[in-house]
Amino acid sequence: MGSSVAGLAAADALRALGFDGSVILLGAERRTPYDRPPLTKAVLAGRQTPAECALRAEGWAADLDLDLRLGTTATGLDLGRRTVEVDSGPPVAFDRLVVATGSTPRTLALGGRRLEGVFTLRTMDEALAIRSAIGAGAKVVVVGGGFIGAEVAATARRLGAEVTILEADQAPLARALGSQIGSLLARIHADEGIAVRCGVPVADLEGETRIERVRLADSAAIDADVVIVGLGARPATEWLEGSGLEIRDGVVCDAFCRASAPGVVAAGDAARWEHPRLGSIRIEHWENAVTQGRAAANALLEARPAGPYDPVPYVWSDQYDYKLQLVGLPGLGDDLLVIDGQLDERRFLALYTRDGRVTAAVAIGRPRAIMRVRRLLRADVSVSSVIETLAETPKNLPNDGLTAVSPFAKISSRRNP
Repeated sequence: MGSSVAGLAAADALRALGFDGSVILLGAERRTPYDRPPLTKAVLAGRQTPAECALRAEGWAADLDLDLRLGTTATGLDLGRRTVEVDSGPPVAFDRLVVATGSTPRTLALGGRRLEGVFTLRTMDEALAIRSAIGAGAKVVVVGGGFIGAEVAATARRLGAEVTILEADQAPLARALGSQIGSLLARIHADEGIAVRCGVPVADLEGETRIERVRLADSAAIDADVVIVGLGARPATEWLEGSGLEIRDGVVCDAFCRASAPGVVAAGDAARWEHPRLGSIRIEHWENAVTQGRAAANALLEARPAGPYDPVPYVWSDQYDYKLQLVGLPGLGDDLLVIDGQLDERRFLALYTRDGRVTAAVAIGRPRAIMRVRRLLRADVSVSSVIETLAETPKNLPNDGLTAVSPFAKISSRRNP
């Protein structure tokens, strides 16, 4: 259930593992599966078309012998009857189920009002709608300075809009990256001409039928032609309420992506699983959707012995001419140790540390080094050992085959006869 990245990866893996039975791929969107990272950047900027974001070439579903049902939204799950209830047509029967329904953006409570010019950004259609609303000189307010909010703000600014970022925390991305990196990102945006206001929550959005201004908790008001709400997302699991599956900010799974009912697995944004090193976590990033979709399919078929699903989390963010990369999972109380470059130079590698151990790393302009740290984080590792390993590695070596992402091939993958 779910035709985005995790669901597609699971379907691919089922066929690659030799499963030759019926595979039904249900998706709420009517568009064929597409890549989401370009939405906040290339698509919003008009540099990439929807067709160029497609994850598969025409005919891919037939090549994989998939029963593809787009525009079909799951509304309920009956574990006893082994059926998925949908918004149109009869329930869909299954023997085994992959839950990969992703997440939905959080919104601002407006007392039931809907104002034109207020957007969230999760889908291709939303990206295209925002693109048509933003022009040179437009007053754009981005509510929320997380990854999506920061990327949208950067793109809108490059399009010539007057942009304001409103972040309730002390700095953009402070919850994910800590105050030091968050403050650096705030300076980067300010240097590009963006007004960054932190520590003041939004109280209301005002206007008759269309957005006119954003009212802050301190009673200040900011004029706005367009508002993009980037307040994070919640797992799309409402349709599973009352089904008997354990739900806790995601479908609760064991270390193998198996949910609390036999024959049900989960992957991607909708899954909360027991990571052997990191505990109970849910990750909303692209690469995890790919790799967890494959792991869930493997667990569903029990095709071969496999260890628990224990990746080192990875996320990247393109803002202006900077590529920020994060590996691992930093905690709120972690210390930040810069071991190469300087924050002010905006080219650095820094470690998140706790009790002498490395929990994560963040970098701008250090792609090879941070990928080597990622490899080291597959085990408990000390600060000194990471520094020593990096110091012993010649800086002119190639990337050792390490890749930051696991991209889908954008061609059809025909099944073996």
